[in-house]
Amino acid sequence: MKTFSYLSAQDVDAALQRITAEPGAKFLGGGTNLVDLMREGIEAPETLIDITRLPLDGIEELPDGGLRIGALVRNSALAAHPVVRSRYPFLSQAILLGATGQIRNMATVGGNLLQRTRCLYFYDEASACNKREPGAGCAAREGFNRGNAVLGTSDDCVATHPSDMAVALAAIDAVVEVRSSRGARRIALTEFHRLPGTTPHLESELAPDELITAIELPPLPIAARSHYRKVRDRASYAFALVSVAAALQVDADGRIAEIRLALGGVATKPWRARIAEELLLGAEATDESFARAAAAELAPALPLSGNAFKIDLAQRTVVAVLRKLTTDRSAS
Repeated sequence: MKTFSYLSAQDVDAALQRITAEPGAKFLGGGTNLVDLMREGIEAPETLIDITRLPLDGIEELPDGGLRIGALVRNSALAAHPVVRSRYPFLSQAILLGATGQIRNMATVGGNLLQRTRCLYFYDEASACNKREPGAGCAAREGFNRGNAVLGTSDDCVATHPSDMAVALAAIDAVVEVRSSRGARRIALTEFHRLPGTTPHLESELAPDELITAIELPPLPIAARSHYRKVRDRASYAFALVSVAAALQVDADGRIAEIRLALGGVATKPWRARIAEELLLGAEATDESFARAAAAELAPALPLSGNAFKIDLAQRTVVAVLRKLTTDRSAS
């Protein structure tokens, strides 16, 4: 591990002053991803600014019925929060399926959004990876790519985004609050992560001197009836091959009145399934409707040699989750 300096920030303004003064610095929250990347030599910040003492670890109910989640809230605390479990159950489910209990106890909400891909070639310094070294190439395209993306890819990168939590947040229409010495701004979660294009090393809209301060969840009554399903190679501590976050409301006449749908494990960013949502709104809540919408959402998919199975798997998982929400009155 490369030598680095360590600083502890006592308040948000001090943290922002430090990151502005030291361009080679990184914020350190839970450290569950960053420290691993430093050990591997992939990340090499000149300075770590410890932000764990900042007052960003609260969960606050908003007057409109939404929820404001501090960026330093631990994943385990968010998953266990009674308001999250009752109003946004698929968010709680996504977090609990995301890692081991030990990691959830350390990992923060803000850090979860910023975790980097688990593409095998990103972690292998002997392999070409544009995300790790811009211009080096992408070994995954012709290599072992079973776990890589089929949506949102480019010639330069096919790496999947690893977060489960972010998939549910995309379905919720969450908003990311960020601050810098220049002021504060709000970014829709669906716009926070960038598609790779020709610059896969630029993974989010967060500027180097900005700090995530909170995630805001809007009031979303439909989310009280929601479900998150994760399909993976083994039952614990594995990243998604396919995941689906869905919330559904069906009218008395059997037609879909409202729907939220997002996919994980198949795309280079948390994937809001807007094509499927548009087709399903007002449609009959049947397996046939679900399958047509899922097929339309996956139609632009570009499979690689080893991951074409993800297209069919994603379609079938969408149908299964929506069927559960339609037929199982206890689903949530």
